[in-house]
Amino acid sequence: MRAAPLISAKGVWKFYGDFAALRDINLDVAPGVTLALLGRNGAGKTTLLRMFAALSSPSRGSITISGAAAGAEETLRSPAQRRRIGVIGHSIWIYDDLTAAENLEFFARLYGPHAPHDKIDHWLETTGLDHVRNRQAREFSRGMRQRLAIARAFFHDPEILLLDEPFTALDDRAAALLSRLIEQAHASGRTAVISTHNLREALALATDVAILDRGRLAFRGPSTAELRAAPEDFYRTYTEPRA
Repeated sequence: MRAAPLISAKGVWKFYGDFAALRDINLDVAPGVTLALLGRNGAGKTTLLRMFAALSSPSRGSITISGAAAGAEETLRSPAQRRRIGVIGHSIWIYDDLTAAENLEFFARLYGPHAPHDKIDHWLETTGLDHVRNRQAREFSRGMRQRLAIARAFFHDPEILLLDEPFTALDDRAAALLSRLIEQAHASGRTAVISTHNLREALALATDVAILDRGRLAFRGPSTAELRAAPEDFYRTYTEPRA
């Protein structure tokens, strides 16, 4: 029997004024899937991920998580809902005036009443930030801030990972760490949606692929060996400008 989708977009449109950033998107993401969400700049990837994260709402259509509406107000207000989702986005939600350890402690309190210090220690060590744990985030490089965002997103062992260009500004070692964390999340049955421009890296991690082109869903299917062998050719098939 086919599993019910964990995330479902039905007839989703998103308008900014008269501009349609998303056009009639119908997309299901089953539990345990790692979906690579691909497309050119402006294709609508970030807009869709923000709606999956309940940070924005559709202009038309609906988005549901486990069959329940992913309403922004309800989700952000509920610790139980927040615990289900881990997000890395263009806005990495790091507080400059807090130290690395204080940032993790603050976000941990959003997910529940306690911030276990051993878990904070674990994630600072895992992301290579233990030596700067007591420095303010404003002193960090872009790559260090991105590593702290990775620690924040994975800290509470979320059921759903929504990762928007998560490899940006990471060095090779940090990118390998992130890939390993995504693989471990998949092995433990977690669901992930990853938007990235790095085709080969995304397809090496993905079980499924979706391509957005100018706000429309141009392709949805499994990540096959044939696709991974020539990803650029496949990608251009669905994103080349049309006359």
